[in-house]
Amino acid sequence: MARLVIAEDHEVVRDGLRRTLEAHGNEVVAETGDGLKVVEIVEASTPDVVLLDLGLPGLHGLDVLHHLARVRHVRVLVLSAEGRDEFVVRALQGGARGYLLKSCSAQELAQAVSTVAAGGHYVTTELSDALVRSLIDGGSGAGDPYQSLSNREREVFFSMAEGRSNAMIGDRLFISERTAETHRARILKKLGLRSQTDVVLYALRRGVIRLDP
Repeated sequence: MARLVIAEDHEVVRDGLRRTLEAHGNEVVAETGDGLKVVEIVEASTPDVVLLDLGLPGLHGLDVLHHLARVRHVRVLVLSAEGRDEFVVRALQGGARGYLLKSCSAQELAQAVSTVAAGGHYVTTELSDALVRSLIDGGSGAGDPYQSLSNREREVFFSMAEGRSNAMIGDRLFISERTAETHRARILKKLGLRSQTDVVLYALRRGVIRLDP
């Protein structure tokens, strides 16, 4: 049996995941739909596995994974609708122990959780040859300016991409408006961006935000 935290945007999906996991003998100790709260919840509940959706509001799942890298006791299993090779590679290189698509069966989900909880790795069988080659070749992300952002700067960047003002960012992250402004300036400099439009386009290209259909 594994103890899990579910970090998934939609309550109805969380409910279905919880029922499936509990039916296979696991315990869901906490759940959230807010990317900014995942680390806090994980540190408080000390689960064996975090089932992590990439499309979380508040902070993108890949950046949540970056935060979770400092929580040594936890293993992360990504469960995402996003199956593009670049996201799978970035998640695994970012410390995820497994990657599943939301189209997986209940049996595969249970198997993946069991494998990851036991210290192994599990990746959906729908991997492409290109992805396998990318993983073999490595690619640590060196030279990628986004990787130079601190955890706090990633949180601020996400809010910037959503179009929030410095005052709104300050309220959301419990920092002063002046501090938010300082972070904004530093982020723009690191990423070589100048305008709000640049920020949104950059975030879209990286998959940090997405346009609603």
